[in-house]
Amino acid sequence: MDLDSIRELIAEDLRATDQLILDRLASDVALINQVGHYIIGSGGKRLRPMIVLLAARALGYQEDRHIDLAAIIEFIHTATLLHDDVVDGSEQRRNNDTANAVWGNAASVLVGDFLYSRSFEMMVSVDDMRVMDILSTATNRIAEGEVLQLLNCNDPDTDEANYREVILRKTATLFEAGARLGGVISNASQAEEQALAEYGRHLGMAFQMIDDALDYGASDIDIGKNIGDDLAEGKPTLPLIRAMQMSDPDTRAMLREVIETGGADRVEEVRLAIESSDAITYTSRLANKEAEQAKRALDALPSSAYRTALETLADFSVDRSF
Repeated sequence: MDLDSIRELIAEDLRATDQLILDRLASDVALINQVGHYIIGSGGKRLRPMIVLLAARALGYQEDRHIDLAAIIEFIHTATLLHDDVVDGSEQRRNNDTANAVWGNAASVLVGDFLYSRSFEMMVSVDDMRVMDILSTATNRIAEGEVLQLLNCNDPDTDEANYREVILRKTATLFEAGARLGGVISNASQAEEQALAEYGRHLGMAFQMIDDALDYGASDIDIGKNIGDDLAEGKPTLPLIRAMQMSDPDTRAMLREVIETGGADRVEEVRLAIESSDAITYTSRLANKEAEQAKRALDALPSSAYRTALETLADFSVDRSF
């Protein structure tokens, strides 16, 4: 099974989700429509909504609330992208100009706020306090992760434990929430719900680790953003942290200086240091370990094409170049 076959498996659900996203993006404020449609339609993988849809179907869900939840998850994710790109000063995402590069920072932040508030309107319409609790908690944890990452910027003493805590909150939390929600609306057993939550959490960790490895090991075209963006922002992601641990004193001093100053102009020098160490291999190995834990968590679910699709998404999270 590959991504195309997964999309075919849940094609009707994905079409319904996309239509709901378009419907709920509608506003009588023209700029909201322009920015919202631009970012939603800019080539995202819809991975997080797919997890919601597959998790529900894997437990035999036959109603339609999973469509609402998939759209809500995508709105929350898109809002974080809009805000992240402003904070990071990013100019490219998914091989397109970022919304802040096109419309400016103020418009991006405010449309991100609109998407957050629209997602909470939609949560209320689902009329389930468990759903509200999971999503509101997740949204808060994502914000905490962003602030933790900000505190780590330009700090060369950030260690692997700090890094893992950031990506757990910033990225894995939404994956975990989406998978758990598929169980909640399916009236899953406690064991099944917990298994789905663990699956989502480990999948999110793996996905972010590979994202961070790709920032140094891929081309601009492959990953759809500017190589070295993390470096320019002084973000000590796992490849940098590992390279510092494994390098000689002179190289370590150079890497510390680059993190402290945000040296995007030295990206090739940093890349060489990373390639000279086991940093990419180490990061990939930890990501694969997380993906395997995600797949093992699914043992608690009944066998089905949907469970197989969830397993395939775990493989995709680490076997990708974008």
